[in-house]
Amino acid sequence: MGRILPDGKDAKASMPAHDNFQKSSTLRREIAALAARMMAEDGISDFGFAKRKAAKQLGANLSESLPNNAEIEAELRAWQALYQDEEQADRLLAMRTAAVEIMQLLAEFRPYLTGGALDGTAGRYSELEIELYPESAKEVEIFFLNQDLAYEHRESRRPAPGAPEVVLSLDWDDVPVRLSVYGEGAERNGRRPHQERARLAQVEALLGQVGAEE
Repeated sequence: MGRILPDGKDAKASMPAHDNFQKSSTLRREIAALAARMMAEDGISDFGFAKRKAAKQLGANLSESLPNNAEIEAELRAWQALYQDEEQADRLLAMRTAAVEIMQLLAEFRPYLTGGALDGTAGRYSELEIELYPESAKEVEIFFLNQDLAYEHRESRRPAPGAPEVVLSLDWDDVPVRLSVYGEGAERNGRRPHQERARLAQVEALLGQVGAEE
């Protein structure tokens, strides 16, 4: 007979719950680590997509407790520090330099930097993510045509709530750039308040900090 706990429960009967918790916690860390590796090596920028792909690869049920973005970001920073330290620092500098140049060029469209180039997790294949808030999305494309800048246009047939009206892709000195162009009112309505974003002056300050560390 098993040992009886003070609450009257059998000690052996209580062990599976602890084992299940430990197993779930271990799986959660494995998913976070694999998702981080995918983001670092494959250029995946979407935390949700990375964690779902990692969970599927590890045979985990998506209904189980998956790691949150902060857990994955911590693993990503650790992975980059271990395997891509110098390379990642150089890439981050190049991306932030490109961000300043592009944001200066597109200043009239109220640009914001977001994503890995801002939070410091951008890696080898990451896109430079910039959001634009013009009065009209067409204005941005007309500007590009007048400047003779090559770009690709992507427009969602069924845009989700809070999604950009148009996405423009281009290459800037070997840095892939994704410009998300939002409609009127999106900037004021606080479209994804949980996501960090920065105006030009803030990005210039970040770039100055990197330069001072060199």
